[in-house]
Amino acid sequence: MEVIGSALPAGDGLACFNRMYLDVTRQVNSRLGQGFFADPAFMTRLDVTFAGLYFAAADAAGDPAAVPLAWRPLAELHAEPGIEPIQFALAGMNAHINHDLPIAMVNTCAALATSPEAGSHSADYQKVDQLLDAAEQSIRQSFESAPELAVDRHLSAVSNLVADWSINSARDLAWNNCLLLWGMRDDPPVRELFLGSLAASTELASRLLLVAV
Repeated sequence: MEVIGSALPAGDGLACFNRMYLDVTRQVNSRLGQGFFADPAFMTRLDVTFAGLYFAAADAAGDPAAVPLAWRPLAELHAEPGIEPIQFALAGMNAHINHDLPIAMVNTCAALATSPEAGSHSADYQKVDQLLDAAEQSIRQSFESAPELAVDRHLSAVSNLVADWSINSARDLAWNNCLLLWGMRDDPPVRELFLGSLAASTELASRLLLVAV
């Protein structure tokens, strides 16, 4: 993430998401050895697997057609004028949480011969919500405290556009999709249909978040 950040202009859409994700990853990493998670080994594996899906999308960003569908709006519009940093950050979170997180959770469980509802996985998953909620609050507050907000109709319109997107709601949905995906693991055709629908719905949500207003 540090390499990606150093290679991109600060205003680049991918850079906006990357800064937020790097901060959250550092927070999660700092808690792994503090007894915050009941199963830090599982959470470490999940964190690495999860990040790997983002890195794959970022590596392909130079060729939007090669980018996974859920990430394509950010790859296509990362330099588009008229889109605010908070829109880019939320579009990245939308792609990574709504699409990548269920896949990462299922892949981690399969690799470690466990299941999403076994042991402390669900409780540890929910603990991350605390860290992400704090990150979301910081992002929104930094945007909403801008002195221009009260008089700038453009910023007011952006605020209205992103107001209803919630990290916690996205993670709740991602957990439910994880359970669905886990139940489909032995039925490849159904699994592929579900993943296709998940990618398409995530792409649509990101395009709505990235509307220049």
